[in-house]
Amino acid sequence: MRILLWHVHGSWTDAFVRGRHEYLLPVLPEGGAWGLGRAGRNWPASVREVDLAALDADSVDAVVLQRPEEIGEVTRILGRTPGRDLPAVFVEHNTPKGDFPFTRHPLADQHTIPIVHVTHFNRLAWDNGSAVSTVIEHGIPDPGHLYTGELPDLGVVVNEPVRRGRVTGTDLLPAFASVAPLQVFGMKTEGLAVATGIPTDRLTPRGDLKTAELHRELARCRVYVHPMRWTSLGLSLLEAMHLGMPVVALAATEAPRAVPAEAGAVSADIDELLRCARRLVANPEEARRRGAAAREAALERYGLGRFQDSWDQLLADLGSSLSATHRPEERILVPARERKTP
Repeated sequence: MRILLWHVHGSWTDAFVRGRHEYLLPVLPEGGAWGLGRAGRNWPASVREVDLAALDADSVDAVVLQRPEEIGEVTRILGRTPGRDLPAVFVEHNTPKGDFPFTRHPLADQHTIPIVHVTHFNRLAWDNGSAVSTVIEHGIPDPGHLYTGELPDLGVVVNEPVRRGRVTGTDLLPAFASVAPLQVFGMKTEGLAVATGIPTDRLTPRGDLKTAELHRELARCRVYVHPMRWTSLGLSLLEAMHLGMPVVALAATEAPRAVPAEAGAVSADIDELLRCARRLVANPEEARRRGAAAREAALERYGLGRFQDSWDQLLADLGSSLSATHRPEERILVPARERKTP
């Protein structure tokens, strides 16, 4: 199949485009959210950058939507309406914002585009109405068992921890820094020491490293800390588990399902998490043993093969279900994107 999708969520896309299809990624000269293309990623040759305005509409077999505005964009430029005359599915990456647990999904109650949630918690948390919804859990390209744990540090991966604050558990970092020095990886980690009051000798912002370097450097840390309060299941957590790292995670959203007890600790009791982190830092052999359990669990539930098989089945069903689910009287009410066409 030739599948159209925007490069929105880099880590999820990294797994998705390693499948058995041809993937068409819109690109614009200025890049940005609507034209990122491959963005220099080392992806298979089956991933092609395309000028959406010049794309032959009939060459697209299906579209994987990730933002409601994409429905109107595809209709306007290609002249084919997702869910009507173009097989389509909507991937929901995020936990709901706003009036939880009453937050309505933008595609709630329509019957032409199925909603695929990346975690069971997300499906439960969103009000999908009568829309068809399902779950395809994350898949991770296995980076290998790289864990050394040679540094008695705690590793954290979080993007924009200063701006996102309590959402990402940034306020919890000083407590963890009292246990062991922190290495914090991710975008816009500068200014984190000032924002949290953590002494610079207890916190090292590592910035946004390339994937291979991130895996190598993160795997040197003794323990992985996942302090997220209200984010969808972070792929960095699953990557750390694949690396063979022991995990100390806040028991929020999907983390209790993803992290088995033998991999470390999952709890809403911060003191319990701190005790476990302290014990693992002081006991490298226990840390290594629990990291091996984390890797085993991650490979079983979040392996790339299972992820690709699930998506292949869903994509195969899209075309055949299009005519069966078509209801001419229905309208998909989503906001149009306001921007000038380049």
